[in-house]
Amino acid sequence: MVASKSKETKSKKDSEYKIQNIVATTSLEKPVPLTKLARTQPNTEYNPETFPGLVLRIKEPKSAVLVFSSGNLVCTGTKSVAQVRKVIDEVIKQLKKINVNVTITPKITVQNIVASGTINLKLNLNFLALEMENTEYEPEQFPGLVYKLEEPNATFLLFSNGKLVCTGTKNKEQLEESMDQLLKNVKTALKNYNK
Repeated sequence: MVASKSKETKSKKDSEYKIQNIVATTSLEKPVPLTKLARTQPNTEYNPETFPGLVLRIKEPKSAVLVFSSGNLVCTGTKSVAQVRKVIDEVIKQLKKINVNVTITPKITVQNIVASGTINLKLNLNFLALEMENTEYEPEQFPGLVYKLEEPNATFLLFSNGKLVCTGTKNKEQLEESMDQLLKNVKTALKNYNK
C-alpha cells in the first residue's frame, strides 16, 4: 500500500484509487447570521430566495462549504478528513470576524467519499451486466456500467478500459473493502467469460 498525507492514493498490483472528494457535515451548535456573513466576506454566495444556505468558498484547501443559519455546515471538495478539519477551522475564523465565536470543536461526520481509479483488467461490460447482480448498463445512454455493492455499501461506475468511479463509502476502510470486493466479484464473473 502506498499512501501519503498529501495524496490519498492506494496502489495494489490489481487496482488503485485516489480520493477525489469528501462530503462531510458538522454543527457549530450556534446560529449564524448569513446576511451579515454575506455582506462582510467576499468569498460568499447567498440568495435566500432560491436556497436557504450560504456558499462559502475556501481557497486552501480548495473547497466549498454550505453554511446554514442553524450553524450546520456541509463541506465539499476536500480529499481527506484532515483537509475537512482545516476548512472547518477556516470557517470558524471567518465567523469570528462577524462576532460569532465558536467555542466547541465541531464533530465531523463523513457522508460520502468519491474516488476514481482503475482495475487492471479489460472489462466486457455487456457480459458483466448479464453475469453480475445489481448492475445497470445502457450503453446507448451512458458508456459506463453501474454496479451496486450491498456490503459494504458502495456504487461503482465501471468502464471497459478498467477505469472506475466509486461513491457511497464513508471511510478509507470501507473504500478499500469495496475495491477488494469489486475486484473479487469481477474476477469471478470473468472466469465464466473465458469458458
